[in-house]
Order: sequence, then structure tokens, then C-alpha cells
Amino acid sequence: MEKQTVELLKECNSGCKMGINSMNQVREYVMDEKLAKVLKEYDEKHKKLEKETSKLLAEFGKDEKEPEKMAAAFSWISTEMKLMIKDDASQIAKIMTDGCNMGIKSLTEKINQYSDASKESISLAKDIVKCEEAFRDDLKQFL
Repeated sequence: MEKQTVELLKECNSGCKMGINSMNQVREYVMDEKLAKVLKEYDEKHKKLEKETSKLLAEFGKDEKEPEKMAAAFSWISTEMKLMIKDDASQIAKIMTDGCNMGIKSLTEKINQYSDASKESISLAKDIVKCEEAFRDDLKQFL
């Protein structure tokens, strides 16, 4: 149980960091005040969830998990290329929506894979999925 709990928390932690990094990356391109406000709101939510995962990992004496270097690099390059072509609110919303969908899929798979993890860690993972779903829904107005 402890091993699955730690693995699930590490995935949650890494996913939150990936989301925070992505929001930081697109922020300089955002000209729409309403989109900037949505990004700020979800950046704060992701930071709160990331902090919670870090705290739980520390309770197990485990370190945080950084996003995979190759995935993070690919994401950064892909985002930069897309923003070079078009950097309006719609393009930013598309990029962030794709990230939300990847996070939802990835974390849902991990919830199923680590079904013997603690109830607290599964609940936290589900909270992150709900946050991603809400973020995705809030981005629809910019598509």
C-alpha cells in the first residue's frame, strides 16, 4: 500500500509541476485579461495541490518528483513552436486544453494502476483530475 501511495503521490506532484510550468511558459504571450485571470486562478490551484502532494510525500520521507526531462522538453518546444505560429488567446487555450486532457488521462490511469494506494492519496489525485477538468471547461470560452 505504501509503495503505491508514494508512486501515486509522485505522479500527482509531477503533473502539478508540469501544469505550473506550462502556465508560466504561456503567460508572456497572454494579452487577453480574462484569459490571464483564468490562468492565474488555476496556477494558484495547481500550486496549492502541488504543495499538498509535497507535504504528503515528505510524511513518507520521499522526495518530490520532477517532470520527466524528455516530456518536459518536448512540451516546451511544442508550445514554443505553436506560439510562434499563432499566439492569440485561442491558440493558448488550445495548448492548455491539450495539457489538461493529457493530465486527466495520465492521472486517471495512475489512479486505476495504484488502486491499493491510501484513500487520502487517491482522493487528492481525484481532486487534481477535477481541477484539470474545471480548467479545461473554463478554457472553452477562448477556443
